[in-house]
Amino acid sequence: MHQAIPYKSWAPLRTTTTVPLIGRPNPTAVAAEDKIIQGTSNDHAMIKNMVSETAVIVFTRRGCCMGHVVQRLLLGHGVNPTVYEVDEGKEDEDAVAKELEMICGGSKSKVVVMFPAVFIGGELFGGLESVIAAHISGELVPVLKQAGALWL
Repeated sequence: MHQAIPYKSWAPLRTTTTVPLIGRPNPTAVAAEDKIIQGTSNDHAMIKNMVSETAVIVFTRRGCCMGHVVQRLLLGHGVNPTVYEVDEGKEDEDAVAKELEMICGGSKSKVVVMFPAVFIGGELFGGLESVIAAHISGELVPVLKQAGALWL
């Protein structure tokens, strides 16, 4: 019988800090406190590095069917894309979209990033429609080869 390989996406854009639990039976116990990253320069550098150092990366909402279709299409071509799943929530989505827009062209850019967003070779390729259109027209494979995602 086949066994499924566990799937793990990139960690969400959150930091975890520990805070002491006051008034608990064990005074040394701590609890994790999540803080949503709000566009600091370190966060911008982290996302920019992920985009520039990965041949194909897909930014999608967690559990989004369109992101799943993009991933399956790329896997069908023999590409194993990095998938960054954004937690469903306006704050997370807005923070990641803003960072991706900054990467695409700076603060004065008119680029609007919507999920799923596919970056190939460090540049925004588009969303589901762009990937499917390139697949149908036969332009997707050459783009993937040029980015180093395919070795055919």
